[in-house]
Amino acid sequence: MDKNILATAAFLGMTGILLGAFGAHGLKKIVEPESVASFETGVRYQIYHALFLLFIGTTTLLNEAAKKQIFTLVVTGVVLFSVSIYFLALKKYIPFEIKKIGFITPIGGLLLIGAWGMLFLNIIKQK
Repeated sequence: MDKNILATAAFLGMTGILLGAFGAHGLKKIVEPESVASFETGVRYQIYHALFLLFIGTTTLLNEAAKKQIFTLVVTGVVLFSVSIYFLALKKYIPFEIKKIGFITPIGGLLLIGAWGMLFLNIIKQK
């Protein structure tokens, strides 16, 4: 499981850097500044959670079940949170009404909060 967590962390980090570069260089030319700022928020949270998964994949503070639960929450949360923000920032280039799925962004945020909460609970219940 640790190998999957670390590989996913590396993938999220790599794609986060690529998307960040796109946001900093290419996106500014095609969308308004508010959309660029929103896009950058998605990138920032993706990178934060790539680093979080690096920690989860290497720590000995958690058992495998806790790692798997946190991993699932983080991956699902990043997809719902960051990816939905990317789509919202690019809404004028998306061929369907993206606002109809905008409700998934806060659900993704709640899943990310839940992952951190799981880490917190697992640490404080240790003896």
